[in-house]
Amino acid sequence: MINHSNENTIMDDANSPELDKKQMGLVTEDFLKVCDHLKEGSYQIRSRKFSEYPVFVATIADVPVGNTLFFKDDLGTRYEYKATFLEEFIERGIVGPESEGLFKEHYKNPEEYCCLFVMDGKFAGFVYIPFPED
Repeated sequence: MINHSNENTIMDDANSPELDKKQMGLVTEDFLKVCDHLKEGSYQIRSRKFSEYPVFVATIADVPVGNTLFFKDDLGTRYEYKATFLEEFIERGIVGPESEGLFKEHYKNPEEYCCLFVMDGKFAGFVYIPFPED
């Protein structure tokens, strides 16, 4: 997981206590319902040259980031899912310009991993979940 601090600088924070095991289980359970759609969305974002860094926002509340892919009721998920990419996070100041290099350094292969920006209660941060193998 990569998390951002108040200074808009992201850091490698793999052991952050903010996303506990129960919450990560909920994220993963939800992800399994939408992973094929997100993998295709990632491919489309990259193949159409919008960005090499797709990000999917998984949120409980409506947020003005990204374009909605699925509402909670569409697929029976806990989260609403939105598609966006690194450049929007920089434009909105969620990732500071000084952190762009760090983000890219930590970004995992989008063929193998989904980059989620999870917003659930007090937690807001990047989580990488591997796509299931075919």
